[in-house]
Parts: sequence; structure tokens; C-alpha cells
Amino acid sequence: MKSLKQSTVIIFWVLIGVFLFVIGQLCIPAVRNLFGGSELFLIPMGIFCLLGLALLVLALKEKAEGKIKKFLILTGASAIGLFVFVILHNLIYGLFIYFFGQDFWQRIGLNDEPVFFLLAIVVCPIGFLVGIIGTIVLFIRERGRN
Repeated sequence: MKSLKQSTVIIFWVLIGVFLFVIGQLCIPAVRNLFGGSELFLIPMGIFCLLGLALLVLALKEKAEGKIKKFLILTGASAIGLFVFVILHNLIYGLFIYFFGQDFWQRIGLNDEPVFFLLAIVVCPIGFLVGIIGTIVLFIRERGRN
């Protein structure tokens, strides 16, 4: 795409590749077993978040206007949000247990902290998918014009 820098396009495609690897890590036992129980499991998620941050910064600095910029911002923000909301979910869950007791969540009728959990598991992945699909459609449309 003429209006986008090559680095933005490369980071976009690498972000999709890392996303597919993270999904594979969560859903495919053979990939999951490669990292079996170690902290290495978090490395692809950290890379995913950093690539999302890079894409967000580059999209905000781009001279491109309109839909492509919005879709790139949505893609980068969703990648960052996924990681941030997972951390916040675990932090809030642990802090409430620490301050209010081991059975706090059961006493209030919940088994878990729901807000950040839903943001991390439902909202951010949907936003990410909408962002990548929209960006790819606009890439294809632009290529068709040239």
C-alpha cells in the first residue's frame, strides 16, 4: 500500500503470525507441550503485546487517513489490551483474595473476576479479528486499484 510505510505492513503481518502461534499454543497440544509448564509460555504473548504496541505507534504516526488507519489502530490496541486485561484480571483476582479472604469470590456469588476476564477473552480478540480482517480487505482493495 502506497500510503503505508513498509515497516507498518511488516509488523502487521508478523503480528498475525504471532497471533496464530499463540492460538496454536492454547489449542494444539503438540505446540502447548513444547513449552510444558515453563515461563517460556508467556514469551509469545509478550511479543504479541510489543508488536501490537509498535503497530499502534506506527499507525498513529502514519500519514494514511481514513479506514486503514482506524483498522490498524484497532488491531494494535486490541493486541495490547489482550495482554493488559489478562494481567489486570489476575491482579484484581489475587488482590481481592489477599484483602478479603480465600473464599471472597464464592461469598459474593462469583467464581472469578468477570470484567477484565471478559475484556481479555471476548472483546479484545473480536476487536483484533475485526481489525485484521478490515485491514486485509483494504489491502486487497488497494492492490486491485493499482
